Amino acid sequence: QTSRAPAISVSAESCIPAGLRLGPVPGTFKLGKYLSDRKEPGPKKKVFSYAVLPVFQVRMVRGELVDEAGSSALEWIGLIRAARNSQEQTLEAVADLPGGQIFYRALRDVQPGEELTVWYSNPLAQWFDIPVTATPTHDEKGEERYICWYCWRTFKYPNSLKAHVHFHCALSHGRSFLHHDH
Repeated sequence: QTSRAPAISVSAESCIPAGLRLGPVPGTFKLGKYLSDRKEPGPKKKVFSYAVLPVFQVRMVRGELVDEAGSSALEWIGLIRAARNSQEQTLEAVADLPGGQIFYRALRDVQPGEELTVWYSNPLAQWFDIPVTATPTHDEKGEERYICWYCWRTFKYPNSLKAHVHFHCALSHGRSFLHHDH
């Protein structure tokens, strides 16, 4: 999610196995910058999982994902939507080293038809100073809400709050609320 574009839903056409790594993610990494509490409808793109064998076909090294046109993940990986919470998350963003290339890793087997959504792994979130946790409060209807204690804006989902604190809250001055004494 490197630029603000119409939301595109990237979904699996076939099973994507747990642990499969996609990437590296091209461009400037700003996962969640345009995350919203709303799930905005948009065009859909299906991706297929194929086993890729090395030239000598001795053993399978790893899988590769391609879209319906046969394009590699580098061409569409930036279209994968940020997950609003852990329940809808299917992938996590990881890096081999702090400051290294970023990849997406499947957290579990992703079933055909299921949308791919991604959020930071805890180590990567800490590297980017993205809050790792968000504690809900309950509104007058008993529904969970997440409140920014810098500006008091409320959010329906924890990752929407985390993205707000990191990218948008003018009062946080770039500090995540993990470093605050609340």
